Amino acid sequence: MIGYLAQAEGAPCPTLVLPTSGPLDGAPVPHATLAGVRAWLVRTGRAAVMKIAFVAPSRHPLADLDFRFVQCLPGGGFDSTGNCGHSIACAALAAKEHRLTPPPGEPVRVYVTNNGDHVLCEIGETARREAELSLHFVHTPAPLLSALLPTGNPVDKLAVGTRTLEASLVSAGNPYVFVDARDLGLTGRRALFTAGDDVLEELRAVRAAAAELLGRPPAGAFPKAAVVAAHGPGPLAVRALSVPAWHPTLALTGAVCLCVAVTLDGTLPARLAPGPADLGPHGRRIEVASPGGPRSVTVATTDTPAGPALTRTSVHGKHARILTGPLHLPTALHETRKEADLCLPPRT
Repeated sequence: MIGYLAQAEGAPCPTLVLPTSGPLDGAPVPHATLAGVRAWLVRTGRAAVMKIAFVAPSRHPLADLDFRFVQCLPGGGFDSTGNCGHSIACAALAAKEHRLTPPPGEPVRVYVTNNGDHVLCEIGETARREAELSLHFVHTPAPLLSALLPTGNPVDKLAVGTRTLEASLVSAGNPYVFVDARDLGLTGRRALFTAGDDVLEELRAVRAAAAELLGRPPAGAFPKAAVVAAHGPGPLAVRALSVPAWHPTLALTGAVCLCVAVTLDGTLPARLAPGPADLGPHGRRIEVASPGGPRSVTVATTDTPAGPALTRTSVHGKHARILTGPLHLPTALHETRKEADLCLPPRT
């Protein structure tokens, strides 16, 4: 088994990218394989690597590369029910290095087998084994914006300990639960960005309550959770939960989901947003602020008889580089499919 370690700017950790003969199908990656890869990471001094991406040439007519994301969990578990934009950037770059994708200069069309997403990666090399990438989440067929509310409600009430909190659950790129910073005792950007472990634990409880509402494992990684704060006339401030701590910046899928939430009437992010988004030739450009700096997302919609639908979300200027590779992992890691039921399967 060959692997590459790659790092996307702003990601909480590198991604281990594992090219396979493929193509990847809908079957879960065997738990024994994941446990073996995780043990190898720990044994070789790479325990901080909590993201694994399998890639293979795709048979999908609209894709060049199949991508399967796996989030390692504290305590030894795994969750493959979601996506990771930073890992897609790493995988596209590593797949180029491994010659699984079109020649340099051409975009890479990625099919995310976890959830059926299509992502177009434009790769502009800045040096060998590193690049600036633009990721376009192409929504085909275009879902109604209202369908991106998993519960059908712009705001739900979650029982968190002895409290009841308002939250907005939105699914675009990844499922997220958003809460108002004021409901966690935080007023303004500074308080949000310097919040400590007490708020982190409360946000974990929010995530677990949202997972139960959506019928997901409370101890899994999805839905992701984020706190949003208004900041005067400036962009929304956001701080998100990663595995196992605060995200140092904001996940690409988190930026996508938050900016889509801003376009959904009645959600908490829409209520807190400072005003109408800039309308450009390619859609509405929405900016948010995270502890790692600003991030803008372009959200493109189209009108249909049933209501507005989401066609594309784009994130530009993401830097990624291959740290090391090819790495040679023990071949025994992928020789068995037993215990596959212990790995969380993709949701249907």
